[in-house]
Amino acid sequence: MGFAEYERKKDEKINGVIYDMSPAPGYQHGIINGNIYTVIKQGLKNSICLVSMENLDFRYHPEENDDYVCPDIMVLCDRNRLKGGVYSGVPKFIAETLSPSTAKRDKAEKKDIYEKAGVEEYWIVAPQGKSVDIYYLEDGRYILEQSYILQDDREDAHYNAETVIGLRGFPHIRMTLGDIFDGLDE
Repeated sequence: MGFAEYERKKDEKINGVIYDMSPAPGYQHGIINGNIYTVIKQGLKNSICLVSMENLDFRYHPEENDDYVCPDIMVLCDRNRLKGGVYSGVPKFIAETLSPSTAKRDKAEKKDIYEKAGVEEYWIVAPQGKSVDIYYLEDGRYILEQSYILQDDREDAHYNAETVIGLRGFPHIRMTLGDIFDGLDE
């Protein structure tokens, strides 16, 4: 048997339906997730909180069923709710980087799931168009707090690559729009 046969197949289970998450998204997806993960990981040093990247299932209502999603980036602080590769608490922050096969699910079903679960902050990052939408939970509903489209041409009047974005729940964790998309081809 080859190595691939032992490798865990990535999927998600939403409302009892299993969604295959293969083939893997393009390399841009990984670059963006790596950029965000690195900044958050540095900011969480000496903290009880952890950041995960594409490797933990979030069981979003374990008292009802065994549905789960696998967020691209997730910050969790209740380590008692972490068992093996599954987190069943409420993440403080989630970011999803869109790919053509998951864009609709990330913008609709997963946004609703995170809202209902009580995730305080949700980012939707799009490699195509280099955009970031930031949602904050207010009175149980997501409010689109910020929406950015990277303009990294210094000659452009709307240049914003140095715009600083902080995580609301962790204000000391800050990154620029340019940091998020650093390393992507033009």
